[in-house]
Amino acid sequence: MSMTNATRTHYTFLRAHSGWRALDLAEFWRYRELLAFLALRELQVRYRQMALGAVWAIIQPLMTMVVFTVFFGYLGGFRAQSDKPYAVLTFCALLPWQLFANALTQSGNSLVANERLITKVYFPRLIIPVAPVVAGLVDFAIGLLVLLGMMLFYGLTPHWGILLLPAFVVFAVLAALAPGLWLSALNVEYRDVRATIPFLTQFWMFITPVAYPISIVPERWRTLYAVNPMVGVVEGFRWALLGATHPPLVPMLVSGAVTALMLIGGLYFFRRMEKTFADRV
Repeated sequence: MSMTNATRTHYTFLRAHSGWRALDLAEFWRYRELLAFLALRELQVRYRQMALGAVWAIIQPLMTMVVFTVFFGYLGGFRAQSDKPYAVLTFCALLPWQLFANALTQSGNSLVANERLITKVYFPRLIIPVAPVVAGLVDFAIGLLVLLGMMLFYGLTPHWGILLLPAFVVFAVLAALAPGLWLSALNVEYRDVRATIPFLTQFWMFITPVAYPISIVPERWRTLYAVNPMVGVVEGFRWALLGATHPPLVPMLVSGAVTALMLIGGLYFFRRMEKTFADRV
């Protein structure tokens, strides 16, 4: 008797490894449904008992924009640095920044927060810090609709650079994931990393051109300034949505190279530390 509907069973054999390990991204792809489930769970946990729910994705950058407009735009004089409305410039920068900051915070704490899941079942641990980054795209999409509405209100129309916006979104995701991998793995070993993440995020914001234009940075220092991955992300978003004479190639190239190095190093470091997660978490 032959079986026409045979069930294929996939077995995973776990062996102890020492030293550096291959990334094995094919295994990560096999568990993509688990990634989608964890990202959805991240959203449900975040908004489960909130009266306003996903409206917070609008309130947070909107209120930050108002504060920046008053203190930096009017009192600080940055409003005169561009021919574009300062509120739109700031909100345009806050969108990728909020995606980065929230993803970095959630990703850095993700392994410790999922202690029970890690110690009970095997799956590629890389999925855990990636899931909050993917979940953050929902808040980003909501905020983007608000930004497009603001642009219409001020009579601004996107130029052809908006076609490259998905590439800059990927850039922002990778820029958040790169340090998130390092911090999540270090957080398992050293729990004071959890206290460091809020300070790091706050400090990072002030060295990123969110509340101020990059033009205030002396030109001879801009290449070094672009070592901050979020410089290229923010300037890329502003160019893609609001337009400029030329795209900010130098900041984008420098920031992109730094992001790539951080991401590759973070992936290998995460894989090296992965074998100790279940014991130390």
